[in-house]
Amino acid sequence: MACNSVNILKIKTLAFILLYPTLVFGECVCDVEAMSQDNNQQEALKYKVIAIASILVAGAFGVSLPLLGKKVPALRPENDTFFMIKAFAAGVILATGFVHILPDAFDNLTSPCLVENPWGDFPFSGFVAMMSAIGTLMIDTFATGYYKRQHFNCKPNKQLVDEEMANEHAGHVHVHTHATHGHAHGSTDSSYQELALSEIIRKRVISQVLELGIVVHSIIIGISLGASESLDTIKPLLAALSFHQFFEGMGLGGCISQAEYKSRSMAIMAAFFSLTTPVGIAIGVGISSVYKENGPTALIVQGVFNSASAGILIYMALVDLLAADFMNPILQSNRRLQLGANISLLLGAGCMSVLAKWA
Repeated sequence: MACNSVNILKIKTLAFILLYPTLVFGECVCDVEAMSQDNNQQEALKYKVIAIASILVAGAFGVSLPLLGKKVPALRPENDTFFMIKAFAAGVILATGFVHILPDAFDNLTSPCLVENPWGDFPFSGFVAMMSAIGTLMIDTFATGYYKRQHFNCKPNKQLVDEEMANEHAGHVHVHTHATHGHAHGSTDSSYQELALSEIIRKRVISQVLELGIVVHSIIIGISLGASESLDTIKPLLAALSFHQFFEGMGLGGCISQAEYKSRSMAIMAAFFSLTTPVGIAIGVGISSVYKENGPTALIVQGVFNSASAGILIYMALVDLLAADFMNPILQSNRRLQLGANISLLLGAGCMSVLAKWA
């Protein structure tokens, strides 16, 4: 019995000697991990501040580039270079919707962290994107019609007054004939002016709806970056989002420049676009302590907003940007320009698709 007790004591002693360093090492690892996490948070914050500055500059430069068309002849909307730049930017926006945002929306709304019923039983991402595209079409048509009616409502009364005044001042047949001819000429000029004004109204609606879709996506992706504490996530996003904002800014800037806003309105729209992602990052930093990326509420909100944003951008890229420009008589009558625009479109979509590997 005494021998057995000694053997048991030896075994316990040996086990203690062998396992104690492991236990101590485990405690050290825990402490090291805690310290490493603190260091990672400080390092992550540094990169987030860099991301705010980098994305702000890239977005501002991208959206301002097409707006410099008044001072740089090559960037004016009537020039061939502008068609190719706008086709490149439209390809970027199209790839953003299809390759960047929509897959993220599917991942969010089909996450295993969500309950199976109803999120696993119905393709909400595709449905929300479809309804968003239809909603964009309705807003597009209703807003354009509303602005046209508001502007042209007083036109018939003005023409009636002009005709009455012409008849009162017509002293004889010869003068009346000239007055009529003058009025007809005025009507022709007026119809051209109305057509041009109608086109400007249409482009203003397009630029505003497009900015809405881009802003929604930019805020969401900014919050995601700001709330993340992983350097492996933040570092690739910093570079990718800088290019992303630059290219998207070019597309939006092209639409704004064609809408012929006043300088103040252009500056406000450009500043609003440039600030959205940095503001989103700042919000993400502020809520990072309570934000749970894989929480049900965060997944549902991100998924729904990403789906809606994807629907808006896909509709705008295909209908209002590409279809309008590629059916333009100027483009269709010039084979070289047509080829250049198609290549630019593919390059824009390709470049943005490659960025999906990191962001």
